[in-house]
Amino acid sequence: MSHAFIRGLALALATAPFLIACGGGKADNPGPIDSPQCSGASCGVQGPPPTGPSAAALCPATADIVKTTYLGGAGSGEVVQVNIDATAMTYTLKWLESPIPLRTTQVTPTRAGTQITGAVIHPPTGMLPTAEQTRCAFILGAGTGIAPGDGQPYTTPDFVNNPNPPMILVGLGVAGGGIPGATVEFDGLTIPLAGSGIGAVPNRHFDFYPFLGFASTTTDLTKLAGTYNGLLYHLAPSTNYATIATNTVETFDASGTCTSSNTANANYTPNAGGCLTTGNPLTLNANGYFDSQQAPQIVPQLSLPILGKTGKSATSHMILGQVNGATVPLVVRTGSVNLGTGLLHLDAKVDDESGIAMLAAATPLASGGFDGGYVGADSNFRNTATLIQGGVGTFINPSTSAAESGFGLAYGLQSPGLVGVQDTNGKTGFAIASGGLYAIAIQGTENGGIAPTSANADTPSAPYFGIGAQISK
Repeated sequence: MSHAFIRGLALALATAPFLIACGGGKADNPGPIDSPQCSGASCGVQGPPPTGPSAAALCPATADIVKTTYLGGAGSGEVVQVNIDATAMTYTLKWLESPIPLRTTQVTPTRAGTQITGAVIHPPTGMLPTAEQTRCAFILGAGTGIAPGDGQPYTTPDFVNNPNPPMILVGLGVAGGGIPGATVEFDGLTIPLAGSGIGAVPNRHFDFYPFLGFASTTTDLTKLAGTYNGLLYHLAPSTNYATIATNTVETFDASGTCTSSNTANANYTPNAGGCLTTGNPLTLNANGYFDSQQAPQIVPQLSLPILGKTGKSATSHMILGQVNGATVPLVVRTGSVNLGTGLLHLDAKVDDESGIAMLAAATPLASGGFDGGYVGADSNFRNTATLIQGGVGTFINPSTSAAESGFGLAYGLQSPGLVGVQDTNGKTGFAIASGGLYAIAIQGTENGGIAPTSANADTPSAPYFGIGAQISK
């Protein structure tokens, strides 16, 4: 980046408690996205904690939370509907799209179409800074349902003795944190004369998948029309979980057609118009979001023997979130795997790259334009908070209030609204913000790297990607 960064990270460390002290927020801000941890007896069943008279509401009244079903996406490449009943202390979650196999060692069928129900609890008292944040936070216990993919029961892990359970924070307009994870593994194909273990996926457990959902969405494509900055994070299991985070600047017309001046390189295969988020023009589906076939690829792809590269067979899904008067597009890329038939698997198609992208309207953003405290989940499969003040940002552990990685911000880049980022180790990236939400991508290791329970021996901790919601200014 050619712009100078404002350092001052010592100031960020000194002012880190600001986020904790201002845990209330305002009624017109979206609620927090956070996922604290518990284990064993500390996850015991609880009722709603009391809210002090000085705490501003971060989420609807307890009895009203059940009235909203949130539609959103996860970093796993899944589109999800989730509803929480804060009175009965139960949840219902349905995967509308998913590349995640139902069973370990398999690749199909996936979790798509599966609906589960289970119990929720609030995090233990003291885990979050305020009683109001605790009231709005729900740790997801074991969920059970019948999977239409194979007609068998599907159950997710319980929160008891789980050191890093999924958790949803319900807010005003948004909900997020983590949805149930999975253990993924595949031994690969055996093809005569070509070998065995082709396309193998190493065993890896994911505690949860980062999630962001909206209380209100729209199917009006005229609200999408315009130019956006985007940040993407994709992962491909068949290439040893290779990950890429990148930015994009894209323009959509009123029909949902995307064009961009992105320059393709060896790793990126954009659509015909140069876009990295969507492929073919958007089409509305029955679930209230849009599909785009032939989704672009940004991660190095698996080459199958005989066939070579199998091309683009995955689908992008765009959810048009409505938050604080802003349209915030969330794009989920759902990978696709078809192992084909016969000994040679000549009809196999493998495009298992999956991930998520957030778009923000390309409008000017001056220093201080998105100052405040944010909470969210990230590509480390950890929970983090972020404090941004002018040219300085600090990641903060929401459970311990300890400052973690720090970074500087540079405003006024060539694309309006795109903010440059550089961490204390000199690693660079970008940040964007819209409607009280923000996203950040850095080409380095932040906050200690990936949680060891969501990594295998050679899992890289870079790049870093996170999405958060503002809870204080």
